[in-house]
Amino acid sequence: MADPIHFHTPQPSYSKADLLSSARGGYFGPGNAQLPSPPMLMMDRITEISLDGGEHGKGHIVAELDISPELWFFDCHFAGDPVMPGCLGLDAMWQIVGYWLGWSGSPGKGRAIGVGEVKFKGDITPKTKLVRYEVDMHRVKRGALTLGMGDGRVVADGKVIYTAKDMKVGLIRPAS
Repeated sequence: MADPIHFHTPQPSYSKADLLSSARGGYFGPGNAQLPSPPMLMMDRITEISLDGGEHGKGHIVAELDISPELWFFDCHFAGDPVMPGCLGLDAMWQIVGYWLGWSGSPGKGRAIGVGEVKFKGDITPKTKLVRYEVDMHRVKRGALTLGMGDGRVVADGKVIYTAKDMKVGLIRPAS
């Protein structure tokens, strides 16, 4: 398995083109973390990413998604009641935790492992303009299994509408 450090120089932010490159695989080296491809890629850019930021000083990630009424999930989630499925907001936060683990130099393929608590306080509708995902890392274990844990928020047009505590993402290495 390739060491991510040999394939990627960490940047403080990433464009849509960067994220799409990660979705094609190999951005952090063969067999390492990658984002899903559209339409499951739930962000348009990462505006902030750090090793020591956030509420706990262990890392912080902020990503954004521009909302348009044409997004695929509005037509199929609830007929006559277009709303983004809440699970997609949670998945977006898992995506950025996995990206952060690869970005910070850990090898392996990312997999969501769990979440401690999720609360929904609002909706993302076709009238929403901008969704921001914010995650503060609070635990990172690097060893045979890399595990990242963070707390996150989904913010729609400036209002917090979902919160998640203890989101867990692991980087799984292939069996030798």
